[in-house]
Amino acid sequence: MSDNDMDRLLEGGGFLAVSGRRAEGIPQNLGEAIFEQTNEIAEYPLLPLRDTVIFPHMVTPLFVGRDRSLRAVEAAMSTEGTIVVVAQKDDEVQEPGPDDLYTVGTEMTIARMWHLPDGMTNIWGQGRRRVEILDFMQVDPYIKVKVRRIVEPSEKSLSTQALMRAVLALFEKCVQLDRNLPEDAYVIAMNIDEPGWLADLVASALNIDVEKRQEVLETIQPVVRLQRLSILLAQELDVLELEDRIHAQVQEEVDKSQREYFLRQQMKAIQTELGEIDGQFQEVNELKEKIAAAEMPEEVRLKAEKELDRLSSMPVASPEVSVIRTYLDWLIELPWSEATEDNIDISAAAKALDDSHYGLAKAKERILEYMAVRKLAAEKMRSPILCFVGPPGTGKTSLGKAIAQALGRKFVRVSLGGIRDEAEIRGHRRTYVGSMPGRIIQTMRRAGAINPLFMLDEIDKVGIDFRGDPSAALLEVLDPEQNHAFSDHYLDVNYDLSKVMFITTANILDPVPPALRDRMEVIEFPGYIEEEKLEIARRFLVPRQLMENGLDETRLHFSDEALRQIIREYTYEAGVRNMEREIANICRKVARRVADGRQVPHRITAQSLVKHLGPPQFTYGLAEKEDEIGVAMSVAWTEAGGDIMPVEVILMEGKGSLMLTGQLGEIMQESAHAALSYARSHARELGIKGRDFDKLDIHIHVPEGAIPKDGPSAGITMSTALISALARRPVRHDVGMTGEITLRGRVLPIGGFKEKVLSAHRAGLKTVILPKRNEKDMIEIPNKVKRDLEFIFVERMDEVLAVALLPAQSQGKRT
Repeated sequence: MSDNDMDRLLEGGGFLAVSGRRAEGIPQNLGEAIFEQTNEIAEYPLLPLRDTVIFPHMVTPLFVGRDRSLRAVEAAMSTEGTIVVVAQKDDEVQEPGPDDLYTVGTEMTIARMWHLPDGMTNIWGQGRRRVEILDFMQVDPYIKVKVRRIVEPSEKSLSTQALMRAVLALFEKCVQLDRNLPEDAYVIAMNIDEPGWLADLVASALNIDVEKRQEVLETIQPVVRLQRLSILLAQELDVLELEDRIHAQVQEEVDKSQREYFLRQQMKAIQTELGEIDGQFQEVNELKEKIAAAEMPEEVRLKAEKELDRLSSMPVASPEVSVIRTYLDWLIELPWSEATEDNIDISAAAKALDDSHYGLAKAKERILEYMAVRKLAAEKMRSPILCFVGPPGTGKTSLGKAIAQALGRKFVRVSLGGIRDEAEIRGHRRTYVGSMPGRIIQTMRRAGAINPLFMLDEIDKVGIDFRGDPSAALLEVLDPEQNHAFSDHYLDVNYDLSKVMFITTANILDPVPPALRDRMEVIEFPGYIEEEKLEIARRFLVPRQLMENGLDETRLHFSDEALRQIIREYTYEAGVRNMEREIANICRKVARRVADGRQVPHRITAQSLVKHLGPPQFTYGLAEKEDEIGVAMSVAWTEAGGDIMPVEVILMEGKGSLMLTGQLGEIMQESAHAALSYARSHARELGIKGRDFDKLDIHIHVPEGAIPKDGPSAGITMSTALISALARRPVRHDVGMTGEITLRGRVLPIGGFKEKVLSAHRAGLKTVILPKRNEKDMIEIPNKVKRDLEFIFVERMDEVLAVALLPAQSQGKRT
């Protein structure tokens, strides 16, 4: 093709809107053939187009591959080379019909056709004018349509020129911002004088969808077309400006990162040349080696490697570096697979437990059972969740240490007393400044093994406030079904606690939530009897205090009488903690005399205790020395292991009122009213004669009024004291009792059976009256106590009175 022919083509509007390049390979005679005048109505083959719209005056390459489309092109080429191109409504339709095509298209002259190796056909053509499809003449073997040529009006008013300038200005900005638009497109647009032609050129160049292109094609009036184009250009310009701002921001960040990376690489190269070592590079390599050696689970290892990649790509001065470094340290230092080997020599473990603690047979037996099952079914066994419940000083925590030694496991301990923040258990999330794991993970890191003996001390002292409920967080820790995947907020990965042997301690179980209590196997630690305390002092307390104070048994010896008197008159407790303090007090005084070079006693006797410890603090023996009217002795449960509690009743002339004093709780007050109702309803059988209750004031008092008291177990004691005062029958001073009373006189069972019996034995009582339904609990009572006490089990109140009250003719001192 000659240059003159190409120039004539461009003058006729031949422009490739997509690429901005001149069309090549167009025949020399195309200049005159394109603009040959034809009739207004004509019939042409139709070529459906997918995802494109061809405008008049535009030269466009097309790829044809469908059979009907190829036949339509061949039919057009066999005549004058004219074909109608129309866009499909849905580009997914493979064989479009009349309903799948728009009704307005473009009459196009095919300039040249090439057959490609892949079976496709490439054609070059130029749009001539808009046409409207009137009828479909045929569909097969190709689509042939009857069309009406659309003649565009020509108008060049001032408003039209203004619109053309506005469109050109917007188009210029779009070309500057959109890299996909060639600058030649704006140059050619500046040289176009026809408004409709300008609108078609801009519409074909813009990156807009087919629907909007078709709307422009169907707009016949050039002025309206320019107005529509100005709106589309303004919208496109807004998007392009936003993209440009985003691109500029991103580029700025990228340039900054690239600059830092370049400088860092330069610094690394300089350090390498000088023989220096990049500290961060070395640290990342060390962390990578530690992660590989930590034997983490796959999920944890991937998490650690991801954080390590973040660390290696961060600047040294970034505040996030220390956070990631600390997090990786926690993951590396936690024990993931390290475990200690269990000792499964049961006889050796039993001896070790006996050597460290006297008594506590139930707890020791449970540990030996665990070891036996561990020996037989090591792989299938779950670690138990034990809860040691008992008064202070009974050896709960120290037994936990002894169990760890017997099993050959590491011992770790966490005190839960006063914890009110759930984050203390589960940790803080890493989004917070100074965040760290909870106490569970911290303690596991300190243990250094995945199977330690973990003691949670004082679980009944856990509180709750606005920061959460720590006891609820412990539900997952102490549940064998869940703790294999314990979730700590800081770690954000699962940690296996299933191999840990948990032991919790508590003084009482009432404050522990039921859901948490259900997860634990409760082992009660009752108070020690006098003989057990004496044996503990001989075996453990005295030798330990002699050693801690620099003495030995050759220099100082405690007689059994002295130890027994310390138990009876200087301490009053269920455990042995205060007893050890008194022994330590004596040892310190003796150690001072040794240090001063003065003469020291070689034997501590009962007579010398007053010299070292002062006068006795408690009175041993019966609380009452004589049988008295209106005074009955109750045995009660306390946190210290049990105590005796006298109940006093006095009668006065009055108006029939009942006074209760001694800081009695609501339940205990109800027991007093039930006792009075029982006495009044059974006055005849009880021998209460001549009593007008409406003119009688009854005052029931429980001494030590500063100490709050509550519970239903003093019901039969109040009834006995009240009936004693009304019938003037004295109560035996060596009898203690406990039990709840009903209005019908039935005696109901009580709790804290062993503690109450031990308190009666400690107080020197001879007989204890107990509910019949508690007889099964006698298995827990030591043989020594069984020999020293007489146990009477009753079901009704008259059985209590028959034992506790003396006959009327044997009345003692009246009150």
